[in-house]
Amino acid sequence: MKLTKTEDPAGDAAFAAARTTYILGVDVGSTVIRCHVYDKGVALRGSGRKQVEVLHPQTGWVEIDPECLWTQFVEVIKEAVQDAGIQISQVSALGISTQRATFITWNKKSGKPFHNFISWQDVRAAELVKSWNRSFLLKVEQAAKDDNCCFGTIDTWLLYKLTKGAVYATDYSNASTTAFFDPFKLQWSVLLSKLFSIPISLFPPVEDTSHHFGSVDAEIFGVPFPITALVADQQAAMFGECCFDEGDIKITMGTGSFWDINTGSKIHVSRTGLYPLVGWKIGKELTYLAEANASDTGNAIKWAQDLDLFSSAEETSEMANSLVNSGGVCFVPSFSGLQIPVNDPCACTSFMGITPSTTKNHLVRAVLESIAFRNKQLYDTIAREVGIPPTSIWADGGVSKNSFIMQMTSDLINREINKSVITDMSCLGAAFLAGLAVGFWNDKQQLKKLRQTDVVFKPQKEPKEYELAMGNWIKAVKRSLHWYSHT
Repeated sequence: MKLTKTEDPAGDAAFAAARTTYILGVDVGSTVIRCHVYDKGVALRGSGRKQVEVLHPQTGWVEIDPECLWTQFVEVIKEAVQDAGIQISQVSALGISTQRATFITWNKKSGKPFHNFISWQDVRAAELVKSWNRSFLLKVEQAAKDDNCCFGTIDTWLLYKLTKGAVYATDYSNASTTAFFDPFKLQWSVLLSKLFSIPISLFPPVEDTSHHFGSVDAEIFGVPFPITALVADQQAAMFGECCFDEGDIKITMGTGSFWDINTGSKIHVSRTGLYPLVGWKIGKELTYLAEANASDTGNAIKWAQDLDLFSSAEETSEMANSLVNSGGVCFVPSFSGLQIPVNDPCACTSFMGITPSTTKNHLVRAVLESIAFRNKQLYDTIAREVGIPPTSIWADGGVSKNSFIMQMTSDLINREINKSVITDMSCLGAAFLAGLAVGFWNDKQQLKKLRQTDVVFKPQKEPKEYELAMGNWIKAVKRSLHWYSHT
């Protein structure tokens, strides 16, 4: 006798598996595009990864080819779904996290970009403040007059492409990273629009961070599925770490280091260069962050690896711990200038204090120490300026796997640091926000219960034990300032 579906246990299991749904979180980072497939317990069911092809047409310029990025974006989603062994039809929703303030303009009718993406790492703005880039303006000036030009960040363009031009929008977190958005009035800045002669009509509508933006066009993946979150990278990581309360801090150490503190419903107006950001907006809930960043963290380690100072990043902690100190060697990580509290885009990367007895281990330790010293500077700036007592500190990003940097940072700031099990936190944050929009998860309290800690780094040395080494490093930083001149 032929069994029906209900009489076949294996068939029942297959049927139940087919009905199980998942959330996709995609992070378009500075160097890597990642897509993760999550189930309701936040178990990673599959993943995809593509290296971002970064262009350097001139010194200090950092660009990304839009069409190449789009191809990689689609491929990484397909790769993750295949790795998870599921069907696209089992995807409940997609959340997209993107690197901040990476701009592009494109033709409204054709969707064709007028130029490459200009990355947040690009330092040409140091020259533009003195001499405006007319070549860029002329490419889009006529299109703007004809109302045939769109302007946005990576999320805006990807949403436009995913919906085949049906949806043109961004969210509050991404908008707040552009410097064209007024976080006090929660609207695009009329003043800056007039100052730079950029019509307000070019800017995309701004929606909630967790919001039903539209559906992926069925032709792209075979079936449509909803896009329910757009979020900037650091805000995504903050949400993924469940730093929902005022005073919560997260550190993301990837290509750069980003320290963000939850300032609740209040915007922090900085004196030294902390960025006031919209963390997320979900309905009536509006959360602000204050951010300090250092641009060169993971890329400094990668640079040292490319010089054959070590074979893999996993070796570096052991190499650094094999010495009691760096032998007087200091490294200044400044491939993209130095941000707060130094604020010098013309600072140079340098090694100082090298002697005939200097070894690879000394050089590697100096590189790792420089990251911890920058962490100390950023934490001190936040603690001194924001006026909100820090509560818990959570760390993620690839460099958070480096135990030497994490322990030294904990010692320097004299605080416990929780390292999460998940290091690709921007993917998870995007997935959380997307899942909340479709009821995949109920609320933020449920998300907190899913948070997992890998290691808690507790201070083991007094900060004063590092005073001599950090003092010498600060001298090296001062000698690296104003190295490049922009005239």
